[in-house]
Amino acid sequence: MSDQSASLTQPPGAVPDSQQEGAATVAEADRLASRLKELQQAIGSVVLGQDEVISQVLTAILGGGHALLMGAPGLGKTLLVKTTARVLGLENSRIQFTPDLMPSDITGAEILETDENGQRHFRFLPGPIFSQLVLADEINRASPRTQAALLQAMAEGAVTQGGKTWPLPRPFHVLATQNPIEQEGTYPLPEAQLDRFMLQISLQPPAREAERRMLLATTGSTQAEAPRLLTAGELLQAQALVRRLPVGDKVVDAIIALVRSLRPAEPGASEQVTQYLDYGPGPRAGQALMMATRARALLDGRLAPSLDDVRALAEPVLAHRLGLNYAAQAEGYTPAGMVAAQTARLS
Repeated sequence: MSDQSASLTQPPGAVPDSQQEGAATVAEADRLASRLKELQQAIGSVVLGQDEVISQVLTAILGGGHALLMGAPGLGKTLLVKTTARVLGLENSRIQFTPDLMPSDITGAEILETDENGQRHFRFLPGPIFSQLVLADEINRASPRTQAALLQAMAEGAVTQGGKTWPLPRPFHVLATQNPIEQEGTYPLPEAQLDRFMLQISLQPPAREAERRMLLATTGSTQAEAPRLLTAGELLQAQALVRRLPVGDKVVDAIIALVRSLRPAEPGASEQVTQYLDYGPGPRAGQALMMATRARALLDGRLAPSLDDVRALAEPVLAHRLGLNYAAQAEGYTPAGMVAAQTARLS
């Protein structure tokens, strides 16, 4: 076994597999670990200075979820999505959300056609949602009705039109973007839709040296392009592997404790939580945190997640699932700060 596989060990208290299944999981994780490192490096060679963001995007995709990208214009959100799609070997599409965008502009519509015999019939014309990696750009600029067109797609991987359900390609992931600065004339995403995003990922301006490399790399006569390193089928296998990774009892208990500690109606909740939160994360948040920690561990070449994974992913998984009341906003509390306070109590 290679040095890489030596780190792929099952922690004490993890749910036991049969020896044969466990050995197969370790071998598959060992083969995949080096390829995942190549994926991160390939994307990072094009999207400069955003290594942690790249890791979180791949975490969401490996975990089978969707991600909401938050950042000012010009930070490379669109480039990140396109490069990720290319490296993973996925078909991608882009939907620019605007106030006049209609649900059928996303999901598709039925058109009336006349065949060679003069018979009229309806034919479904798929919309841009029928892709494997969808960039929903500035999602909060469309009306709630149009935003809701994504809900079934994100939750069930299907679209219903004309009384018939059409399955979406697999794998299927939505990477949506929001501009946190320009909020005038926008429609905030409802809680039900925010809860469908596994992670909310914040993009910050790159460090000075990374920005220097970016200026030199993007203003020359040639542009860097990442290679295709994976296929859709291989990504589905990697996602299945993530679901088979063992999780220690200590990590499971920490996830449950953290999620429940942010619910204001929970017995024993802190005074800060009960006083300043209208609502906290539901069970889907715990599921998302469990899958995300597994995916992060695999990206890091480990077979099972640790408490460090829970701490690292607590904010991107949980912060957008909290509802702060007016008193909290007046006092200067933020969702990230509330999550950080509870995460600090993990042991």
